[in-house]
Parts: sequence; C-alpha cells; structure tokens
Amino acid sequence: MSLKGRKILLGISSSIAAYKSALLIRLLIKQGAEVQVLMTPASHSFIGPLTLATLSKRPVLTDFVEGNQGQWNNHVELGLWADAMIIAPASANTIACMSNGICNNLLLATYLSARCKVFIAPAMDLDMYTHFSTVKNLNTLQENGVHLIDVNDGELASGLIGKGRMAEPDQLVSELESYFASDLKPLKGKKAVVTAGPTYEYLDPVRFIGNASSGKMGYAIAEQLIALGAEVTVVSGPVSLNHQLPNNSIKKITSAKELFDVTTKEFENADIAVCAAAVADYTPTHTNTQKIKKSDELLNIELVKTPDTLKTLGENKTIKQIVVGFALETDNELENARQKLERKHCDMLVMNTLNDEGAGFNSETNKITLIFPGNKIQTFPLKHKKLVAADICHAIVELINTKK
Repeated sequence: MSLKGRKILLGISSSIAAYKSALLIRLLIKQGAEVQVLMTPASHSFIGPLTLATLSKRPVLTDFVEGNQGQWNNHVELGLWADAMIIAPASANTIACMSNGICNNLLLATYLSARCKVFIAPAMDLDMYTHFSTVKNLNTLQENGVHLIDVNDGELASGLIGKGRMAEPDQLVSELESYFASDLKPLKGKKAVVTAGPTYEYLDPVRFIGNASSGKMGYAIAEQLIALGAEVTVVSGPVSLNHQLPNNSIKKITSAKELFDVTTKEFENADIAVCAAAVADYTPTHTNTQKIKKSDELLNIELVKTPDTLKTLGENKTIKQIVVGFALETDNELENARQKLERKHCDMLVMNTLNDEGAGFNSETNKITLIFPGNKIQTFPLKHKKLVAADICHAIVELINTKK
C-alpha cells in the first residue's frame, strides 16, 4: 500500500462537505497512513472534533495555544512533520487566504510552513466556484505548485445542480496514492503519446461532423502517465477542460487527418500510444468556403473515410512499442471489441458501452473492460475517470514490463 507509514495533514475548513472528512480519515488510516487533523474554528459547526479525533487516533488541532498552560501547537513542526497536506473541504474563504498569504488560523499558518506537497479539494456552491475571484485564486495556487483535486458535478447543498461538490473520499485517496506511487516512477524514461477529445470535420466555416467527447478520459490518462514518470504528448481535439498538464505537452488539432499526421509522427519516437480520442470515421469530400444556405428539402453530402490512426500505429509498431485502443460499443460489445483488438493490432483495448449508465460521453465516471490478446479480460466497476485512468495505466506498466 503506497500510503503505509505516510504522514498526512488533513485540513478541514468550513463547508457542509466536512462530513466527508470522517470517511476520508477512515480510508487513510485503513491504508496505513498517520493522519493529523487541523480544523478552522468555523468548521466545528459542520462536524465535531471528537468524531475526527476518534477516527484519526490523534487530538484534533484548531488553536495556536491549548488551554491556559501555554501549550503551543507549533505550525512549523507540523509543516515539517508531514509527507503531504490535503485541505478537504477547502472553502472559498480558505482558498482566498491561501492564495493571498493570509494567516489567521492554525490551518493557514501550517500551510504557509508546509514543505511537503499540498492538495486542495474545493467545496462550495456553483456561483462561488465559478466566480472570477475564486477562479483567479485557484489558478494562482496551481501556478505555485498546489495540486487541485477538481470538484464534481451534481446536486449542491443550495439545491442547484452544477460544479462545486467536493471530490469523494476514494478519489482523494487515489490522488494521494498516485502522488506517492510516482516516487517509484515505473515509466521513467518512457515516452507516450495520448490522443484525446473529438475531431471536427467541417462542412463549411460554421458546421461540422463531430461528437460529444469531452476529452476527460484521455487527459486523465495523460496526467496519470506523467505521475508514473513518462514524458507525455497529448494530441488533443477541441476540448474545454481544467487540467494539470503543462501547455507545452499538448498539440492541438481539429480534424481526423490532423490527428493522424501528428500522432503517427509523435509515435516514431514513443514507447506507448493511447488512442483515447473519439475520431470521426468519415469526413466530407468537399468543404464549402461559404456557409451552406438552407434551400432544398434534402442536402446530399458525400463522405469519405478518414485515415485510421489506431490501425496504422498497430501495424507499424516495433516489438518494444505498445498501442492501446478504445472501443465505445452499443451492441454485441465484447465480440465487437475483440474483433477491433485483432483488426487494429492493439496490445490492449479499453471497452465501454453506452448501455452502462454513467459510462458515456461528458460524464465524470466510466465503466471499462480491458481486453488483451489471447482472450484475456479484466472488468472494472463504475468509477471516477481519474480512478479508471489509474487502472488503465497500471495495465500499461505491466505491458511495458513484458517488453523488457
């Protein structure tokens, strides 16, 4: 277990999501971590220190001085003690204070003294999360090395529906596991190319053939590969995502032909290719330079097949390279995916189906089956896409090890 013996500072600020902290502590302790809880004074309104102290097996710290005996909770020592600090939930107020160096409680003082990696899991209402000041503060923290564990989309305490829900405890534990596992860097020295998002095949300057792919799965895989030590290039179709990737690792494309050209060139010097993009299978034979006007009842558009990036990589890979494909199926799923694995010469195929709730485009979750040559199959339950990415990358590490 990658968290065994790890010293974790858990900061809890004022949010209804503080109730999740109890489960987070339990999961961390179960993984073998030592957990020291720091609470802001206002967070006591949402969860009691006694519960958290019982679960963590340590006194919960809130004030600089305990009682009237001059016992000092030394924030400097706390900051030096920890292997990682995670603030969950991180309220808009705490995020603003962190971004601007404001130090008005023990949690913030410890953050300013911490020499370890710091993670934040925001929790707030939709309007607060999308407010320009919060966006600016989060960007500032990320630019200075704080790791943002992004919020989930769903029903909020106010009754609104949208982004603002704190990531679930198992997601938070997974982020910490990935960070500490990266110490091992099993893919150090390896190069990977990951395709992500949709392609757009334009009919005219404003209309195109495309799909609803968000790119979340591909970007999550790229982040995980980087955490495992790989040097990653992302060939990305048009997406709008908050991500942890450096901009110089992303090559933006629009069409299937552009994706083919960039990906095949990048793979020449890569060890791994993960083709997670949802590529259009057909493109217009002719693109109008002017907007097509509505006229007749019928509009005939001639389409031609786009280049097959996955098949080209599979057919031309060397004995040391691995190629991972994706298959989104709607019927006869396993058989269709097996045939695609063979037809495209993949080392592994990631299959999901629109028949599984929560596994389609634009969702935060996915449910996958990994298919390998020789009819080997691994099936996983529905998980957040970051956790799915970890499962996929674990399988990639095993495949790479077989190539040595």
